[in-house]
Amino acid sequence: MATYVILMNLTEQGIKSIKNAPERFEAAEKAIEAAGGKLLGLYVTMGPYDYVAIAEGPGDQVAMLQLLGLGMAGNVRTTTLKAFTREEFTEILKKLP
Repeated sequence: MATYVILMNLTEQGIKSIKNAPERFEAAEKAIEAAGGKLLGLYVTMGPYDYVAIAEGPGDQVAMLQLLGLGMAGNVRTTTLKAFTREEFTEILKKLP
């Protein structure tokens, strides 16, 4: 499975309805699981991002679909990083000339 680090900022709509955040977290986790993925961690953070999530999914197309759905809900804007484990990185390095 591919790993993704998702950096999120609340929109104006998201902050106005912040009290509903726990329910939104639960719905997002269920959507990820329904798509064959897993939410590994979700953190509320102080600094340039309001939330940071780490998720696994079956591939980039599924991740894109989930992220578009999250954006369509209008509560957050995302910046997503595809992450590689140490083991995956080691295998990549083996292919270098």
